[in-house]
Amino acid sequence: MAVKIPRLAIMGHPNAGKSSVVATLTENDRIAIDKRAGTTTKSDFYPVVIDGQTVIEFIDTPGFQNPNAILEWFQAHEDKTADLAHAFVAAHQYDPLYAHDIALLEPVAEGAGIILVVDGSKRIKEKDRVEIELLRLTARPRMAILNNLSKQDRYMDQWRDALSKAFNSVREFNAHRATYDERIKLLSALKTIDQRWEPMVGQAIDAFAGDWERRTDQAVSTILDLLKQALSYKVSKTVKSGQVIFQSGRDRVKAELSAEFEDGLRRLEVVAQEHIRANFRHNVWNVPPDSVLSQDLLSEDVGQALGLSRRQLALVGAGVGAASGVTLDLATAGHSLGTGMLLGAAAGGVLGMMGGKALAKFDIERAPNTQLYTIGPVSNQRFPFVLLDRIVLYSARAMNWAHGRQAADEDDPNRVPDRDIRPKGFTEALSTADQRALGRFFNDARRGKASEHEAACRAIIKGILRGVSLNEIDSRCDL
Repeated sequence: MAVKIPRLAIMGHPNAGKSSVVATLTENDRIAIDKRAGTTTKSDFYPVVIDGQTVIEFIDTPGFQNPNAILEWFQAHEDKTADLAHAFVAAHQYDPLYAHDIALLEPVAEGAGIILVVDGSKRIKEKDRVEIELLRLTARPRMAILNNLSKQDRYMDQWRDALSKAFNSVREFNAHRATYDERIKLLSALKTIDQRWEPMVGQAIDAFAGDWERRTDQAVSTILDLLKQALSYKVSKTVKSGQVIFQSGRDRVKAELSAEFEDGLRRLEVVAQEHIRANFRHNVWNVPPDSVLSQDLLSEDVGQALGLSRRQLALVGAGVGAASGVTLDLATAGHSLGTGMLLGAAAGGVLGMMGGKALAKFDIERAPNTQLYTIGPVSNQRFPFVLLDRIVLYSARAMNWAHGRQAADEDDPNRVPDRDIRPKGFTEALSTADQRALGRFFNDARRGKASEHEAACRAIIKGILRGVSLNEIDSRCDL
């Protein structure tokens, strides 16, 4: 016997935002969303499959074509049958006049719950009241969504009053801007529309939460892989003796290697971004040109916007250097009288204050008949924090970028604005202890060795991403 799952028919006026709501709730940005009215002419079914199991199904329906006639039929038959939707479909399923209405009501006739989507920025009309009443008469579990995509809210109270009389739950939900947390709250509210639905909806939410936890873990793994690959990255070129004699020749090789090295870091970031985007199921994606995510990774703008302050770098450098000094003291059985600790802290502090403007060191290794030119790994003390901030910002955007966003009119001056852009990333807001834990992991990554600090680094990054998806941390990017 098949497991019973929640099935929800998404209803509303043509162009009220039904398809955008479905796209966002199912994380499916391949759903066709057309701004022209009446483009949905049949019911389309969108199951949400997690671990091979369908946990919930949303049905994108066409708009009502004959709501007045349907309401009159319902009112004339409400004393004769308890299931008006089923009776109406049975009586009119072959009538071409009601073809769109039958497509809309068939899922309801089969037991689906109802989510009515209305545009709260527009004045409520008599046709709206007719549709609200006929949906009430279906006696199905019902939720209404005020999908107000603009700053116009003068009609919102009228909508709430009308909807609250006929629906079990009324919620505001902007399908173009909804975050993960807002999606989960909407799904949780479905439990209130009918007590009999609580177990089914609860199981679906648990499946969503478990899947989201796994995807968050995968994002953290992608970020850690990027850091390890980028910080240990280096490029080399072997030149036979006599090929590079003059300083100009060495400068040319250095310039070629520098360009290859920088392009390699950019490629590593792009690959990580692609993994993050796929992990959170984005096919439609764009970033505003003024976003820090649109700038070149190695640009001065990105370097100034992200990462730690000079003072924080000094503290991190001092702490990481001091930790290295402890190792020296232990190795000399304490005979250094603490000298290793002091020198380590001093050296780390100087590196932190200087910020290490060069991205990586350029070395020449001479051997018989050849010279090996190498750039890397990254020696700049600030760059790892900048790189981490950038990929965390990218992940935060991917986690909260609504899949129905492609229907948004970005040029509309009345649209609901994006959240305020914070120019800084996340690492600056961490505790000094966490910043130092990251610094120790970065040092190990530069040497390409396994790090005992990786578990702490993983926990720090996951804590940031969990806070972003649950709105526990103020947004640092335009979601």
